[in-house]
Amino acid sequence: MKMNILLNFVNRIFLLAVILTFLNSCSGLYRSAPAKDIPINEKDRVAKNISEGRGIKLFDKKSKGGDFQFASSNPLWRATLDTLDFMPILNASYSGGIIVTDWYGEDNGKDSIKITIKFLSNEIRPDGIDILVYKKNCKSFENCQANRNDGKLSNELKFVILKKATQLKKTDLIKKK
Repeated sequence: MKMNILLNFVNRIFLLAVILTFLNSCSGLYRSAPAKDIPINEKDRVAKNISEGRGIKLFDKKSKGGDFQFASSNPLWRATLDTLDFMPILNASYSGGIIVTDWYGEDNGKDSIKITIKFLSNEIRPDGIDILVYKKNCKSFENCQANRNDGKLSNELKFVILKKATQLKKTDLIKKK
């Protein structure tokens, strides 16, 4: 019994050694280059790497990627935060394109609302944002019922946000001139 375990262990070690030998002899990932082939000057090295298709160019004026805006320069985002400034914000993720408020109600504490706004585009247009309004009715502290309320309030919020975003964009364009 001990002899079988020992032979099994030796076979596994031998197999591992053979596999490592084959992998070590492969030069697929790292190929060392002679020192005479590597330019000393940094700009020459960069030019050589780029001409061979290695490396990246960070400030290439020729190719233009997407249009990324910071939260402070996006008028739709700013208009939404300005509109909802009276409500406590639970989550605001610009990169995720979502703003979620916490439950907000008047002094009686029986009725409250929660608003979720999803940004579908950076453009100021009605289908660029999706507004979900939830209404919570409480008969007592522990007896509450929350329902989605798609209606007048979400349409009014969308109108106010789009109007304010348009005004902010016009103001930004005037400042740039």
